[in-house]
Amino acid sequence: MNTKILVAVLTLCLTTPFTGKAQLTFSNEVGVIAGPLLFQSDFGLRYDTDTNLNNQAWGIGIVHYFNFSYRADCNCYTRDRYFNDHFKLRSEADLHYTPLTHEGKESEKDTPEGRDLRDHKGSSLVFELGMQLEYFPLSLRDFQAGAYKIAPYISLGAHFVSFKPNHSSVQDIPGATPQDIYFDPFLIGDGGDLGGISSNAGTTWALTGSIGIRYKLTILSDLNLEFRYHKYHSDWVDGLNPDPEFYSPNKYDDSIVWLNIGYIYYLNF
Repeated sequence: MNTKILVAVLTLCLTTPFTGKAQLTFSNEVGVIAGPLLFQSDFGLRYDTDTNLNNQAWGIGIVHYFNFSYRADCNCYTRDRYFNDHFKLRSEADLHYTPLTHEGKESEKDTPEGRDLRDHKGSSLVFELGMQLEYFPLSLRDFQAGAYKIAPYISLGAHFVSFKPNHSSVQDIPGATPQDIYFDPFLIGDGGDLGGISSNAGTTWALTGSIGIRYKLTILSDLNLEFRYHKYHSDWVDGLNPDPEFYSPNKYDDSIVWLNIGYIYYLNF
């Protein structure tokens, strides 16, 4: 998907509801989220425990919600329709930075190849901007009125993604060639400054999905607990994308799994 088109669509979705303030049929919520995430990439073995434990970081985000069950212009509930009472539109900006290392049985071998893997370090700084549509099986009106404390939900959306990877090795000394420093199959590929290894910034998009719960703190505030999955439409987010013909484990695009907790505040406009 062309990223310029995606940005234009997201901008239109964010600005259209404000074009006619007299006809606002929603209210606004804002909040912050933060929590640990696991970066699933070509560093290490995807389903290896050590890989999952070591290639992790923290992400933070700022979120905004359109609440269709309550009207800001009259401080009253909207028309009692199913969509208004069960859906919220969420926009957000996220930032996360992950240091990456090679883990698993291949990197643990006492061989030149194992040493090359162990000495190869990476990182990825990622900024995301996007929207999700959240579905609440229980009534949002009842939740806001305090009929129950917990409201579960699921969501699906898309993000524009800007990323900046980096790579290094302790073997990178004056006079050494890339073949001396890095695991040779990683050097075969297109797009990186070292074949399948890259420190080039780039953009892509991500499909996002989540399950979560809201916990009612006060009439105007909630706690939010959420488990999320971001599937990137690129294998360069981590800066490593060797040719799968020469490195068969390279089968998947990059992704993250993110557990976050947030604080949401209901605005009076």
